Amino acid sequence: MAKRLLSSGELAKELGISRRSISRYADEGLISVALVTPGGRYRFDLDVVREELRKVAQDRRRDD
Repeated sequence: MAKRLLSSGELAKELGISRRSISRYADEGLISVALVTPGGRYRFDLDVVREELRKVAQDRRRDD
């Protein structure tokens, strides 16, 4: 079964952060965009993004 891809708003709600943060993280390459719709909208895989954000947090803790 195919995974459901989330919009930036849906992803933000799942993660408890703002939609603007999601867009910024994607633009900065901190999280991967699974799909860009023909209209230019981003779609994300929740599990992949959670893992990417976990790695970012670990890297930041290690740098402190």
